[in-house]
Amino acid sequence: MLLNVHGHDAYCYTGGKIFNSGLPTIVFIHGAQNDHSVWALQTRYFAHHGFSVLAVDLPGHGRSKGEALTCVEEMADWLLAVLDAAGVQQASLVGHSMGSLIALETCAKAPERVSRLGLIGTAYPMKVSDTLLNAARDDEQSAIDMVNIWSHTSIAHKPSCPGPGFYVMNASRRLMQRISKINPAKVFYTDFSACNAYDNGEQAAQKVSCPTLFLLGKNDMMTPPKASSVLSKAISQSKTTVIDNCGHSMMAEQADTVLNALYSFARS
Repeated sequence: MLLNVHGHDAYCYTGGKIFNSGLPTIVFIHGAQNDHSVWALQTRYFAHHGFSVLAVDLPGHGRSKGEALTCVEEMADWLLAVLDAAGVQQASLVGHSMGSLIALETCAKAPERVSRLGLIGTAYPMKVSDTLLNAARDDEQSAIDMVNIWSHTSIAHKPSCPGPGFYVMNASRRLMQRISKINPAKVFYTDFSACNAYDNGEQAAQKVSCPTLFLLGKNDMMTPPKASSVLSKAISQSKTTVIDNCGHSMMAEQADTVLNALYSFARS
């Protein structure tokens, strides 16, 4: 589904169903150098089991037009404009990595618009090393390789990949390369810089009053579980689930476990 947001096309994947704003809405927000497709399994299930789904492509990513936004606060304002354009008064927000910061900031800006908050692979502060920032600016392919190595528990998933013939790590790499091809304006560096600079996390968390789920990968090297403690301590209605044998790219590595945790949370 295409919406007009701030004068540009904004793409939202609806899980294979026509969007119905009369149903409970759940919004999925991807991380750096990604697009809506990282939520493929989770969004289709929700859309066919009683929810309306909006899995956004952030500006400059995937099918959404316009330049990539340079700070988390701007991304949160954009997300609220997406809700307005879709005719959604209140929704559950689920964000991964950079998307978790966007979801958090959106909830702080407009708590009455958010019924539940899912923070997946989150951390605060979400600092990015100089090595990775510099690679994203000067040698994007090296940054893509580094992130994919650090985001997965293994180059070969055991005991076997849930989808025969499907290579989880290379699928993630190819998606990031596709984003680079679509938008050569160093989106990875823009995204990482936004994560690195965001300094409103604790204050935003203190404004969250809705039920909140922290879903974390036990073997996550990008956002280790302990790095979410500042946020989880600040949110009174929060619970934390840590997934074994899982890194940062948990929607692919442990797709069913992530789906089950999110669906149970959304229905609770």
